[in-house]
Amino acid sequence: MAHKMEAGGTTRRTLLFTTGAAALLGGIAILPRLGARAATVRPGTPGTVAIEAFDDAGRSLGTRTVEKVVRTEAEWRERLSPLAFEVTRQEGTEYAFSGPWLDNHERGIYRCVCCGTALFASDTKFESGTGWPSFWQPISAANVADITDRSFGMVRVANSCARCDAHLGHVFRDGPKPTGLRYCMNGVALDFVPFAAA
Repeated sequence: MAHKMEAGGTTRRTLLFTTGAAALLGGIAILPRLGARAATVRPGTPGTVAIEAFDDAGRSLGTRTVEKVVRTEAEWRERLSPLAFEVTRQEGTEYAFSGPWLDNHERGIYRCVCCGTALFASDTKFESGTGWPSFWQPISAANVADITDRSFGMVRVANSCARCDAHLGHVFRDGPKPTGLRYCMNGVALDFVPFAAA
């Protein structure tokens, strides 16, 4: 019986098997980057959102209501690298152990590569061994949105930037104390800003 071919010549059966195995091993697919999911990211919806702002010294500036960042596909493609576009705007996944920030141990803030919103602080980053930068909590719950992800026959919790809807990665319940969570992020979805002098 013939099987439907996915992008790159992978059969649907192979894709589902290897993706399921990868999920057991580390959460995000350990396959080479799979590209966009069958259903692409929903277009951004104009409006406002409440996020917590942080300066480059890591100090909270309080909650602010800001405009959502909404751009056309062409505008995002112009602003982002091809891989960052695929990950953040089409819910792709970078290769394990290939992205930036995996071995970064400097103190600072990880911001959204698309809009600059503060997402994670360096003091919550830990070595998960999965091949992606991992954190045990966001810098603010207001800044990282949880979305139910039913792709590839699994139910997971995907994370996106609350301000621009950029896909960041997934969160799992196998992290360290105090939260027990592992925010497994694509490095290309993040910019790192070292802490400025206080």
